[in-house]
Amino acid sequence: MLNRRETLGLTAALGLMQGIPALAAVPDRTLSNANATPTARKLYTYLWSQYGRKTLTGQQEQGSAPPNPRGELDYLQQVTGKLPAILGLDYIDPRDNDAVNDRATAWARSGGIVTLCWHWGAPDIGTGYENSKKDFDVAAALKPGTPQNIAMMRDMTEVARLLAVLKDRGVAVLWRPFHEFSGDWFWWGKHGPDAFKSLWALMYDQFTRVHRLGNLIWVLGWAGQNVDPAWYPGDATVDVAGADIYANDHGNLAAMFAQVKAIVGDTLPICLHENGPVPDPALLGPTADWLWFMTWHTRWLTGTDQNTADQLHRDYASKRYVTKDELPAWLKVKA
Repeated sequence: MLNRRETLGLTAALGLMQGIPALAAVPDRTLSNANATPTARKLYTYLWSQYGRKTLTGQQEQGSAPPNPRGELDYLQQVTGKLPAILGLDYIDPRDNDAVNDRATAWARSGGIVTLCWHWGAPDIGTGYENSKKDFDVAAALKPGTPQNIAMMRDMTEVARLLAVLKDRGVAVLWRPFHEFSGDWFWWGKHGPDAFKSLWALMYDQFTRVHRLGNLIWVLGWAGQNVDPAWYPGDATVDVAGADIYANDHGNLAAMFAQVKAIVGDTLPICLHENGPVPDPALLGPTADWLWFMTWHTRWLTGTDQNTADQLHRDYASKRYVTKDELPAWLKVKA
């Protein structure tokens, strides 16, 4: 059975034989995991149907500290009268992770789309954001049986358990692990592209083959300061490619979009996986066809140096941007 990359190569080759340019070949719009759940497949089909036409609105919640996970959603409802299509959550605090799953489930059952990241604290140090920026011996962790490997696999198994809960509830997840991997601030980006690609391959194998998590759509997120093809794990384990940068204006970030597209071409949709200022929807189009944006929480949403209430109201009313009320009813997960 051909994998996705082989299928794409064959499609392109057939296109050339028939006199069709390679870029005109129809991309393979199936998920990388052949055992994906029907819910994940339907969501992925919907995402492809929007790519190049519309951009889904997204908002990251602030989580449990301070304890107001509804803060961003309530603010958007107040200033725009609408809610984002995508809600971003984070497995950052083990004390809150079960509640994260409950909030994700409630969002999916109300008709929204869920995306999850993981600020993974260095496994041999501890959980939390600050620990995710501390170093971890990745080379040792990739050797079975080492203390680092045991700690890493322990953490990975626990997060797989959390994701399995969402699978059992019928929730498909835009899964965004190892985010901003091409930067040097998180431990998974401190040891270069080869170490990162080994981590990605290991998690992909564990989650798809060992833990049978067919509800995941795998989202790869470069740091915008370094969109380098050397870090790309390959089409066979990625479903959506993205990049982020916390720009100080509302431009379309076309240059960063072009850098990602130069790597993945037309084989994957491209998202703005984190942002501060929301891009001006009037500036989006072929040179910046972001599938979604994901505004970060607290001051990145509400700070007037990032997004004003009037600007957010205009953006959420734009025909380019898809809000939660505009999602198809069949995306709603049944209780």
